[in-house]
Amino acid sequence: MQFTTKIPIQKFQNPITYESKIMALGSCFAENMSKKFEYFKFQNSVNPFGIIFNPVSIEKLVNRIVNQIKFTEKDIFFHNDLWHCYEVHSELSNPNKEEFLKELNQIIEKSNNQIIDSTHLIITYGTSWVYRNIESKEIVANCHKVPQKQFTKEILSIETIEKSIENTIALIQKVNPNCNFIFTVSPVRHIKDGFVENQRSKAHLISAIHSTDNSQLTTRNYFPSYEIMMDELRDYRFYAEDMLHPNQVAIDYIWERFSENYISAESQKVMQEVDSIQKSVLHRPFNSNSESYQKFLSNLNKKINTLTSNYPQIEF
Repeated sequence: MQFTTKIPIQKFQNPITYESKIMALGSCFAENMSKKFEYFKFQNSVNPFGIIFNPVSIEKLVNRIVNQIKFTEKDIFFHNDLWHCYEVHSELSNPNKEEFLKELNQIIEKSNNQIIDSTHLIITYGTSWVYRNIESKEIVANCHKVPQKQFTKEILSIETIEKSIENTIALIQKVNPNCNFIFTVSPVRHIKDGFVENQRSKAHLISAIHSTDNSQLTTRNYFPSYEIMMDELRDYRFYAEDMLHPNQVAIDYIWERFSENYISAESQKVMQEVDSIQKSVLHRPFNSNSESYQKFLSNLNKKINTLTSNYPQIEF
């Protein structure tokens, strides 16, 4: 007996392998997925400028990275004892102006190389709602607790999001024409915007992604993480205590649906080996000097050496 409606997902024609170089951009759900890639020892980088929710701000940062447009003093401001930038997450904010600018520009240089080398780019959009700075008239990625009166709130149209997605793809293809794109919409509920407003926001994102050029289906794909949460996991027991974010069970399940369709069959076998080693590494013995534990360590080292001889990029 079936108690859920399973969403059909076609296997991606250019699957991820252990030779792939993955870059993830976007919402906090992008971070959740990247932790999975990290656990299974894939070559992975995530959100160099921190969590970014809306398509326009992601496009703006990709433009900076690809064209290596350096941050200057006009791009930053001082508030609540820290230097901030409206284009990046507050986790990067710094009390020292020179250090802040230096770090931002070092990230541009590092991220430029990562984009050029990436085989797969995973972009997770979180919301269509944006805040626009009244003075600069620019959409911001983060308000940094600046008073609300300095911003106006608006929802991006489907056309605006579609154009932003196409711009983002074009920018990356400018330096990396062979990159594969996987788009998804975050299953996190942005209820602070309102219940109806959250659904409008997700609908705009989904519509825009599916309105973009479909002539390159082998290199562009949509993974239905939002739909999996809404339909396959239609129950509040799959949410964290805040009832907004997917809990670990939901994240694990969505990852399972992703990996079985976007990661090569050969690499899925390697993932099982990595998982076994990871669990063994975390094992804590009652007696670390016992003969049985020393034998356990010897077998573990053999497993690691065998795996890393075939995949030297993997490190434990």
